[in-house]
Amino acid sequence: MTAVLFYEKPGCATNAKQKEELKNAGCMLIQRSLLDHGLSPEELYEFLKPLDVSAWFNPSAPKIKKGELDTKNISKEEALALLHKEPILIRRPLMVIGDRKFCGFERRKIKKIFGLDLGNTRVNESCMNADLTCKN
Repeated sequence: MTAVLFYEKPGCATNAKQKEELKNAGCMLIQRSLLDHGLSPEELYEFLKPLDVSAWFNPSAPKIKKGELDTKNISKEEALALLHKEPILIRRPLMVIGDRKFCGFERRKIKKIFGLDLGNTRVNESCMNADLTCKN
């Protein structure tokens, strides 16, 4: 059984579907609130560093949807400080599988690396409540 440390936004319908896929693939989930993550900026960076800085951000976060934050023109240091201060902006989920850390739910990568059968459902990272404004 594959253990997955899964940092989520509690109550997020998309995260719930992602967790269901992982459970159906035989994973044991250890769930943590991304909003109360307790990760230092350095620990958070370990999840983010393989990605371009703009990909660190959740495009469904209210500040980004409203155009209040330009994720294309922010330095790595500024972005990391902001994400640590306002975790609702972090692309989710953050996951630890084995000794690997992931930011976002990249089905093909998870399947390729770990051989997990995530089925044929098309759960992705988009907010399933696109008509609603996320409160946190």
